[in-house]
Amino acid sequence: MVCADEQIHSEEAKALRELAQKTNMETHTIKEMEKILSQDENFVSVENVARQIQQGEQSEAMQQMIAIAYIDGYFSPLERQMVDHVAKIWNWPNSEIERLLKQTEKFNPVKFACSNRDKSELSVGARLLKGIDSVLSRALVDNLAKVAPENLGHKIGQLRKEILLAGPGYDDAIQQCTIIANENYKYAENSLQSAYSALAGLAKNLEKYTEEIQERTSSKGQDNTAKEVAKQLESTRNDLTVKTLKELEGVSESLRAKQRALNHFSIAFIGKTKAGKSTLHAIITGDGWDAIGVGKQRTTRFNRVYEWKNIRIIDTPGISAPGGKSDEEIAESIIEESDVICYVVTNDSIQETEFKFLQLLKEKAKPLIILLNVKNNLRDTRRLENFLKDSDKLFVMNGASGLGGHIERIRRYAKQHYANDYFEIIPVMLLAAQMSREIEHQQHKDELFKASRIQDFLDAIRVSLVEHGVIRRSQTLLGSTVGAIEEPNKWVTEQLEAYQNLTNHLKNMRDKFQEGITKAYRDNQEYLIQQIKTVFKDVFDTIQPFAEENWDADENNLKSKWKNRLQVLKFQDRLNNAFEENGKKFNHEVEELLEEIGTEFQLMARLGGENFNFNKQSSIKFKEMLRIGVTIVGIATSITMLFAAPPLGIIMAIGTVISAITNFFKSQKEKQREAAEKISQSLNNQLEEYQQKTLAKAKEEFSSYCDTIAVNINKYFNELIQGIEKISKELAKAKSQLDSSTNYLNRAYAKRIIDWCVDKYELLTDEDIIKTIGRVERDFGRSITIKTKCELKLRKNQETIKRVLQEDISIIFPEISIN
Repeated sequence: MVCADEQIHSEEAKALRELAQKTNMETHTIKEMEKILSQDENFVSVENVARQIQQGEQSEAMQQMIAIAYIDGYFSPLERQMVDHVAKIWNWPNSEIERLLKQTEKFNPVKFACSNRDKSELSVGARLLKGIDSVLSRALVDNLAKVAPENLGHKIGQLRKEILLAGPGYDDAIQQCTIIANENYKYAENSLQSAYSALAGLAKNLEKYTEEIQERTSSKGQDNTAKEVAKQLESTRNDLTVKTLKELEGVSESLRAKQRALNHFSIAFIGKTKAGKSTLHAIITGDGWDAIGVGKQRTTRFNRVYEWKNIRIIDTPGISAPGGKSDEEIAESIIEESDVICYVVTNDSIQETEFKFLQLLKEKAKPLIILLNVKNNLRDTRRLENFLKDSDKLFVMNGASGLGGHIERIRRYAKQHYANDYFEIIPVMLLAAQMSREIEHQQHKDELFKASRIQDFLDAIRVSLVEHGVIRRSQTLLGSTVGAIEEPNKWVTEQLEAYQNLTNHLKNMRDKFQEGITKAYRDNQEYLIQQIKTVFKDVFDTIQPFAEENWDADENNLKSKWKNRLQVLKFQDRLNNAFEENGKKFNHEVEELLEEIGTEFQLMARLGGENFNFNKQSSIKFKEMLRIGVTIVGIATSITMLFAAPPLGIIMAIGTVISAITNFFKSQKEKQREAAEKISQSLNNQLEEYQQKTLAKAKEEFSSYCDTIAVNINKYFNELIQGIEKISKELAKAKSQLDSSTNYLNRAYAKRIIDWCVDKYELLTDEDIIKTIGRVERDFGRSITIKTKCELKLRKNQETIKRVLQEDISIIFPEISIN
């Protein structure tokens, strides 16, 4: 549980060791405990330990866990996860955990650091365990009282009288910082809660809207088009909801970090492994020397935290360490709660990749101090003697071995990722400062300490806290909190632009499709008419030969022969084939048109066109969204035959003609000619009439068929557009709320900046903000433009303001501009 929040307080580890002695823990148990603290790869798992706790001991063990969690006065989400995990292993109901936590909350009234508390008052954890009669719990009560937040400062003050972050001005500065922090926190809390509400509302409304679509499409009579649209929008909603929930967790964690940082001025040490962070930590606190030295490496993957009089020093694991946390994880673990980041680099390894990490800091608008640790092996006696004779030699700027080139590279690399170079770069020799504390070098301790130039760094921290502590606290709780809202707001804005662009392009694609399908209909209809006329022409061409061959056949024989002739010509089959082939050709052209539209969408997405700004994080799935299946298009696999039988009515007229001719006495040749002519004329007339009817019916049927397809696809586009417009509306609503939260924080931060610039303090209220601040424009992490409502006399020049805030600041009065 000590390790659950991934931050090990120095006193927590000591309390555990004292606990081990009091309860006579076996050597094996102590070794396992040390493995957990150092996160050794072979440490025993939570599951293995939890399963060894007997049922009758579980309740007390859970109370012990919660007591440990409250050591620092803050029950973190990670500690809550630990409690829930163990409860699940023990098959505890959620109600039992909630009961215990509710009981604990009664012992934990909100107290600020400036309030007076009885030093003998038991900590929350100790009160929770009071009365439980077991060796471990009694020992925990004793030890928890020692490490309760209200007693830590007093105890450490006694044990660490030589701590370097002490002296005149600190106590007053800390008290003032606490007052400012409590005021600022109210604004940070309101803004973060408002942002949380906006994102939660977005997720809820997206879910509600999708449910409405599902209800509509599941009702009787809804066609496949609406159901397909609902399926596509459901996929989109799921993607948006997942991302929204992730952003919600980020906002929640930011608020929790602000709570943790509320009563401390926090300084975080970050840097690569072996850069000197742990040495720096030990020098300032006088603690942790066992892990410092040749061949000794601190193996913990957690942050190490030291607190003293509301100053909080955080030593992080080395960045880019094999098998360790990612740079992002390290930054996220401390960035929200730190007031100053001290980035430690060495003069023997200055690479550009080392400074890419600074981009993460700038995204959170964190002030930075770069500590350049000058490395030289002073363990060598001769080098130590030379160093003590002329320590300045290692700090010269110019020359081949000077620090000037290193500092120039640091500024160049850092500026690429940090947006400016307003930060301080302080050269020190941490080894010299460390050796000044070692017994074997006590005769030179003052010389070593002075020569190490560590005092320059301590002076920078003193200035940062004593002179600028108030504005630093405002940066942490107001200025950088904007980043917690800016991130989800940026995502919502990107999604809103993407969906608005998608709507416009879907409308354009719908119109383009209509144009394409109209052309396909016209071309295919013309081709169908031509094919029908070709089929009929072949029949027309055979009438005269048929009439001459069969002029003397009786009616039944003639009818049979005509039927055979039509079958030989495959008249009906060719007509049916003409319709089916044209239907398939039309279908294929429609599918190609849809595929072309989908490809165009994909291409636009990849190119990131000027008016079509999609990125990797976009929730829109183009391929799926434009996948319009057979059920939507309404394309049949075959065309219904329009003609069920050959035109036998023509033969009936032929029989009548022949009967009339036989009543006259004419020559055989004349009879043959007249009979053939009559048969031919009759067949031509009837076939011409039938052709006209066939062409009219073909146009009607094909037009209806094409219209059905066009209507279905148009309906799909329209319903999809309507659904996306509703999603856009919800995104716009969330963006408006997030913009309002950002503006609320930026205006409060601007008021703090103005007060700091004119050297005055007044209670931060909405009324005073409205009275003083006109408008704030901010490129987060880079620049702020503050337009005031009245002219003010600034007591700090522009360079000082930029250097301290480490952003480009412009303060514009109603008539005067300062740039």
